[in-house]
Amino acid sequence: MSGIKVFAPATVGNIGVGFDIMGVALERPGDEVVASKSATPGVRITKITGAGGKLPYDPEQNTAGVAAIRLLEFLGASSQGIELEIHKKMPIGSGLGSSAASAAAAVLAVSEVLRTGLSKRELLPYAAMGERLVSGGIQLDNVAPSLLGGVMLARDNETFDVHRLHAPRGLYMTVVHPHMTLMTREVRASLSQGLSLEQHVRQNANLAGFIIGMYNADIALLGRSLQDVIIEPQRAGFVPGFYDVKNAAMDAGALGCSISGAGPSVFALCPNSLVAENAGREMQRAFAAVKLESTVYLSPINQEGAVVC
Repeated sequence: MSGIKVFAPATVGNIGVGFDIMGVALERPGDEVVASKSATPGVRITKITGAGGKLPYDPEQNTAGVAAIRLLEFLGASSQGIELEIHKKMPIGSGLGSSAASAAAAVLAVSEVLRTGLSKRELLPYAAMGERLVSGGIQLDNVAPSLLGGVMLARDNETFDVHRLHAPRGLYMTVVHPHMTLMTREVRASLSQGLSLEQHVRQNANLAGFIIGMYNADIALLGRSLQDVIIEPQRAGFVPGFYDVKNAAMDAGALGCSISGAGPSVFALCPNSLVAENAGREMQRAFAAVKLESTVYLSPINQEGAVVC
């Protein structure tokens, strides 16, 4: 039979104050995965584009392949033949949830081609198992919004207890990707395990304020709350010129600005598309000042997540 193609969007993990527990889906960029039935048992990856030779064809070493394998195991269909094509439409190691998008697209494509009837929420554990290959653990801040859309909060990663947050109309995300690579495992390994009581209190207050601001459409509260006092200071040194980029976004009217996922991409939460455009231009100039070319992505919050296309 003919294949099923699924698009899964890029995401901004953490959103600054929600390390490992909060993320948001973008309209673009994203990844596409095509799944087809095959007479050969098991999962095979037959084509990869847009990855520059960086991704393995071995399905057990590929996030999309692992996600598909785990789903077939759950279905009791490990002997079912599945062929996958992976079309990378975003940079790898960018802090935009590239591995999560591939895993999310894969599980939905396989589910659709097999007509399982499973909901996207039921598919989340298998997408997360694929993304774990790169991240080193179950963190849902990228894979949940990529699959389900919207702003997602994971109350508990291990039990996949995730919840969609209300998002005020008009919010825009500006994401600027400097043309360099950071790998999630390496950046995570650099994080300190120590935390002061003051940091704990301030971060909790900022996360709570951000959530209240989202539900009440309190734009000023969102701006006051989007201040990461724990992870951002530790990761800022990995992104050349980060604080100049952040200041450029804030001067342009952004509500807040921080590192997207593990970086090096930097996001700015903006009250409207005009501020988003201005912030993107100024952030790009700040990266240029440290001799880094960059790409700007402007997006409202994507409420759909992964979709058959």
